[in-house]
Amino acid sequence: MRPGGPRSGGTPSGVVRPRRGRRAGVAALTALAAAGLALAAPAAAHATDTVNAPDTVNAPDTAHAALPGIAAVGAASAGTAAAPTPEAELAALEAGYADCPELPQGVDPARWRCEVHLATPKLHLGAADLPVLRPIMMVHAEGPLADGAPGQVWGAWHGGGPVAVPGGLTGTPAGDRSPVLGLSLEADYGGASDFYTGSMQMRFRLSGPLLPAGCEVGRSTPVGLHFKRAGSSEWVSRNPPLIHFSAYDDTFAAPAPEGCGPLTGLLSHRLGLPATGGNLLSYDASYTFRTYDRLR
Repeated sequence: MRPGGPRSGGTPSGVVRPRRGRRAGVAALTALAAAGLALAAPAAAHATDTVNAPDTVNAPDTAHAALPGIAAVGAASAGTAAAPTPEAELAALEAGYADCPELPQGVDPARWRCEVHLATPKLHLGAADLPVLRPIMMVHAEGPLADGAPGQVWGAWHGGGPVAVPGGLTGTPAGDRSPVLGLSLEADYGGASDFYTGSMQMRFRLSGPLLPAGCEVGRSTPVGLHFKRAGSSEWVSRNPPLIHFSAYDDTFAAPAPEGCGPLTGLLSHRLGLPATGGNLLSYDASYTFRTYDRLR
């Protein structure tokens, strides 16, 4: 999700089905991670501004593969390394242009742009304080459709993989000492987003030695998030564009985990779910963009 720009928000009248995203080029991301660089985004502070971002998207066939090096970027974002230079940050983001989706027929490429976001989420669900999640790269295109209505096409979602939850399944020191009691969490795309209004559906994958595949919060009904901007966005560079911003949602409801086998009840108690309040997802992000007439 990006901060508000010169375009107006609102619900778009055109929804475009995306094609499957291609695997993004990863050399720049790997170099960024190898250097131990953090995202130089401002820390989130709650505000009341809504996030304006592009058009509603439903993307059941989104690419989810993790990009090599994203996990290391996430560790740096948690404060373990120095902030990157704008040049290094742009190189990491521009690797995502390989996932720019094909445009709808009849649109003007010069009026459509491909946007690449790199966001580092911080999550609180129910009664559980969770670690900073791995960074997520999101790619989409936006612009006017042939009839003039705002349009958007989803490109790809790339996560950095699961992150260990302190205390494991038990939430106690025993959960950290015993590998079999380990618990990890990963954010995943839920299938729809509206970047004009800052809305997105997400799921949260839970994994561990005792958990079956498909154990998720939001498995049958994805978690609906409506992000608000925290503070002002910062234009680090105009040409090429590099923008930093922060956003958050502290109003969403989080359902109980599903598909977790005999441990579903234990996980619900461990995480304090379902929870209609007290949840928070905030993130610091960087993004860049190019119009399609400059992409190819």
